[in-house]
Amino acid sequence: MTSLTSDLRFAAMTCVVIDFEGLTPAGRPAEPIEVAALALRTREDQLVEVGRFEALMRPPADVPVTARDVQLKGITQRMLDSAAPSAEVMAQLDARLTSPPYRLVAHHASTEAGIIARQAVHCPVLASTPLLDTLRLAKAVLPGLRSYGLDSLLGHYAIPIPAGRHRAMPDVEATSAVLTRLLDDGFTAGRWSTLLELDMAGGLQPVRPPTAPGAEQVPLF
Repeated sequence: MTSLTSDLRFAAMTCVVIDFEGLTPAGRPAEPIEVAALALRTREDQLVEVGRFEALMRPPADVPVTARDVQLKGITQRMLDSAAPSAEVMAQLDARLTSPPYRLVAHHASTEAGIIARQAVHCPVLASTPLLDTLRLAKAVLPGLRSYGLDSLLGHYAIPIPAGRHRAMPDVEATSAVLTRLLDDGFTAGRWSTLLELDMAGGLQPVRPPTAPGAEQVPLF
């Protein structure tokens, strides 16, 4: 990744790899119940960890944990009952982001972007930060794969599937490992050597926060 780190904009940036686990109540957007983030910066031509954050989040009382949720994620209702609500946790994470510029990194990043947008009032820095999607980067670098799911990319790169897969921090660590390989392969293939080219290949703009029903509309003229 030497040439990417020679790009001054990339070298000045912190990548924040982020993942949410959530519950999906019928007819409503997903409610986050866990978040993890791993901050990566360039040091001696490599991306190295400079910080991490993880926390459970208590969902609304009318959004219960199902047996399938427990089976897939290993997160129980009892674990969440003692957790802080999402508003508090997202504010705590946002308060850690004091040294911009940043790029949020996630696999299928539109999912994370939507959750963050719905929490925007509690995490304004996160909600205004552009994203990089490792799924889109993988499609640019690895055309013809049968699947671009995270497990498939781990298999392609012979990266072991982490213990606790489908918990937020193991998924963040897996995404970080895939990101590093994609950045190297993309440079070797001539797909990118600058942050601008990365943004063009796999970037997403933040999702605009939803307008509350009945909110006053400000006229343009």
